[in-house]
Amino acid sequence: MRRSRGCGLEVLAVLVVVVLIMGSAARADFAFGTPTKFGPPMNSSYVESLDCISADGLELYLDSRRPGGVGDYDLWVARRDTTDADWGEPVNLGPAANSAAADTCACLSHDGLELYFNSENRPGGYGGWDIWVTRRATKDAGWGPPVNLGPTVNGPAEDAAPWVSADGRELYFMVGEYGTAGQGGGASIWVTRRDTKNDPWGTPVRLGPAINNSVYQGLPCLSANGLSLFFSDAYPTGPFRPGGFGGEDIWVTTRATTDDEWGIPRNLGRPVNSSLNEDSPRLSPDGSTLCFNRGTGFYVYDIWQASIVPIVDFNGDGKVDMTDLLRLIEHWGQNEPSVDIAPPPFGDGMVDAKDLEVLMSYWQQEVNDPRLVASWRLDETEGVVAADRVGENDGTLHGGPLWQSEGGKTGGALRLDGVDDYVSTASVLDPAAGPFSVFAWVQGGAPGQVILSQVDRVNWLAMSPTGTVATELWEPGRKGKVLMSSAVVADGVWHRVGFVWDGSDRILYVDNIEVARDTQSSLAGSAGGLHTGAGANLAAGTFWSGLIDDVRIYDRAVKP
Repeated sequence: MRRSRGCGLEVLAVLVVVVLIMGSAARADFAFGTPTKFGPPMNSSYVESLDCISADGLELYLDSRRPGGVGDYDLWVARRDTTDADWGEPVNLGPAANSAAADTCACLSHDGLELYFNSENRPGGYGGWDIWVTRRATKDAGWGPPVNLGPTVNGPAEDAAPWVSADGRELYFMVGEYGTAGQGGGASIWVTRRDTKNDPWGTPVRLGPAINNSVYQGLPCLSANGLSLFFSDAYPTGPFRPGGFGGEDIWVTTRATTDDEWGIPRNLGRPVNSSLNEDSPRLSPDGSTLCFNRGTGFYVYDIWQASIVPIVDFNGDGKVDMTDLLRLIEHWGQNEPSVDIAPPPFGDGMVDAKDLEVLMSYWQQEVNDPRLVASWRLDETEGVVAADRVGENDGTLHGGPLWQSEGGKTGGALRLDGVDDYVSTASVLDPAAGPFSVFAWVQGGAPGQVILSQVDRVNWLAMSPTGTVATELWEPGRKGKVLMSSAVVADGVWHRVGFVWDGSDRILYVDNIEVARDTQSSLAGSAGGLHTGAGANLAAGTFWSGLIDDVRIYDRAVKP
């Protein structure tokens, strides 16, 4: 069994609620801030990992080989007086809790009185690695002698990386199986349950194939509300879960209630995951921070953390205003995940005052949506570069389109002649990689002309031969077909057109109104660059004649 690593870590007086039932089933969107490395006293020169942080945020448990320990890896605790203070130097839990072998992956119960962990070959166990628990009478008392969870939980395989739910009724852990990959070996995630905290743990159940679909997955971490389960690939040399970024990756699965089954896991994406190894996710008790390990070699890791940022600009127009507030009010008192933004990261199943408080903290602000991956305002007045205001995807003008300093929808705009004018951009995203959205303001156009396309592939947003808004993004294979609306926009006025794929449906929008939808569980992949104002192959008749303004691409499903 690998050593398991882990980390813990303006005014609205009256609301008149009008309840309107809408059909979204998407989770509230969130994004991660730029990850930063933990400073001293963690990430010392000794091999160590964060395991968990107490519910009150005043104790941080880690396992370490730093001097002064009892055995191999020992359990340590660092404390602070307030959540704004720095952490003190870690203190060894002593021989009452630590053994001469390795003791790692501690998880503190919500009340702070039980500490679950795994121990290697401790006397009285049932296999190489077993799960144990030590208890204390109060938060100020010392830890008592560890107790093995017994043969119901601990079997002849290797049982490790425990994580106990906030209500104390579920315990998730990783089971390592003997043998090598493809020959009966690997690791999977299991759960054991009990009716009350005073009852014994029941027979463990292996989570289903949606989660255990690879050879190595483990190191689970459950959110405080029990609705989000984070986990990672569990071996630094692979094999890795399909759909990742190259090394070990971190994933999350969610469920609507604690009685429901876990959903299909989603990769956390960048900036948390990279081509390096990221594993051992640990959510802070308040859900505002994700801690994890990032490494460059075989068990060569540092401890990192990333803030979790709610997406409050529900309609993707760059500001938080009455449109977003009305969206929240429409679903007041409902389980509407698309606007259930509190507590982070995924809400609590109810749109209420907590969500309103988060939204109003951004009221009347222009926001830079962290899931906005490219944005061309097209407000330049000269030159051949169309700047990407959020990333590094600046576009290059071809054919001599004209900058129009006034008369755009948001400031200036770009006028194209319909003959050979267009803008080229490097690749921004792969349509098959996950939910995404693209929106643009347009004026003019004619049948067959294209607003946005992917080089040598397909037209993302275009005018059909009959002059209606359409997309050629479809699933792989011969079953794919054009999604066409009945909305005509070539009437000489400004229109906001958009395409959204939410992972299950294709949706076209005109002026923030849905004009076409169909089911599409996947899209054909492509890594090519983009053309704004021309078709994928720059064919005659595909060049846009008119104005284009404020082109935006999101790696989330925007509901305008």
